[in-house]
Amino acid sequence: MRWLSVAVLGLMVALATPGAAAQSAGSSLAVPPSGVIGIGDDAMLGADFWIRPLVQPDRVLLDAAAIAAQNARLLQLDPSMRDLHALPATLTREQVLQWINDISQLPGKPLYDEQGRRVPADALQAIGAQLALDRVPATQAARYGLIVRRAALRSFPTDLRVFTSDDDIDIDRFQETAEFPGTPVAIVHESLDGQWLFVLSPRYAAWTRRDNVAEGSAGQVFGYAGKQPQRVVTGAVVRTVYTQENPAVSQLQLDMGVALPWLVDHAADQPVNGESPYSAYVIELPVRTPQGGLGFSPALLQRQAETADHYLPLTEANILRQAFKFLGERYGWGHAYDGRDCSGFVSDVYRSMGVQMPRDTSRQEGSPVLVHQSFSASDGHDVRMQAVAALKVGDLVYIPGHVMMVIGQLDGQPYVIHDTTGISYRDGRGLRKVKLNAVSVTPLLPLMFDEKHSYVDRMTAIVHIRP
Repeated sequence: MRWLSVAVLGLMVALATPGAAAQSAGSSLAVPPSGVIGIGDDAMLGADFWIRPLVQPDRVLLDAAAIAAQNARLLQLDPSMRDLHALPATLTREQVLQWINDISQLPGKPLYDEQGRRVPADALQAIGAQLALDRVPATQAARYGLIVRRAALRSFPTDLRVFTSDDDIDIDRFQETAEFPGTPVAIVHESLDGQWLFVLSPRYAAWTRRDNVAEGSAGQVFGYAGKQPQRVVTGAVVRTVYTQENPAVSQLQLDMGVALPWLVDHAADQPVNGESPYSAYVIELPVRTPQGGLGFSPALLQRQAETADHYLPLTEANILRQAFKFLGERYGWGHAYDGRDCSGFVSDVYRSMGVQMPRDTSRQEGSPVLVHQSFSASDGHDVRMQAVAALKVGDLVYIPGHVMMVIGQLDGQPYVIHDTTGISYRDGRGLRKVKLNAVSVTPLLPLMFDEKHSYVDRMTAIVHIRP
């Protein structure tokens, strides 16, 4: 195994001719029974395989102070991010309508339900009526809350899953993203039936079910969000300990990067929800009162669950270890299926090291704060391949609608880990398509965007989460 080799130079020459690019890129790579080109050794599916050749795998790329400064700039300068502390005390009708109209737009194409039936126009009209735009007041006081469970954020106030083709049941066009327990939100509107709230989180604005949010004062919400010390979830997913005494905090899903107040002073001989805490960490979770208000409750995290008392150091080794914890997880568009999609995957990995990122691929690759190199149609293969040859572990490679994380190079071939529905490549008999629907490891160069263009051909940006 070696990082940069003569193979890269050869590929740069080959890629000067688009028609031959993918065939040349993949010609030396084996195709195992899985159909995933270039994965001929199960060891390649483990982080240690990619950590082993690194010269300084534990070197800190950005320290905690630098990450905090970058996160602060992100909230201040990135238009897709939102500093809730900076919201005005009074919100105007025009501003609220703009937030809603930016997300609550029906696709122009026909929509289908989970049974493949076309969604009737009157059903869509009824969903649109739930926006209750005529009820937005001229002015309103800013209201705040905390997310109390893993919460779907939707483009419309409905649980109806809709798709743009009658044979697709994965890409729900009303699903936007998810937010996690403890996330602060601003509450700016409610649906006609009162069952949904339109909320602003630091990274998104969309509809969520009312019972996902506990409303409190600004002091309560921001005081909780800033409370120290914290336990940081470093596993892919952990769950709080089961408790019949307090179902609201029982087996609650906490995703990678979630950080919650740690009650270090809780007496070791005082039970929590009916259980001794001596073998667990006591954390504090927001809960929703029967009236919808904000309360707080202790909960337990088992000590062997993957958590830490601080964000992990940003190192190449940690990037790889964290990314591979998701390997094989089912693809979930907009964080559906209690999983994540391509941009959610990379942002959750980096969040475990304290790095905040915009939610969507287009926002990530174009962020004015993140270090990035952009590509346009005028950039030829030589420019693109020079950039590919310089890729480092943890770099993020963007094509339209997708992002991949670089994990290293093997015999001159750059490899990536990404949450993807599938891949295509040329195998000598034509374009072969392989359905994956999971977090997967693949080489980069052989992948085809369409019949004529490789991923490298369509690369729009590279983002570096390092100096």
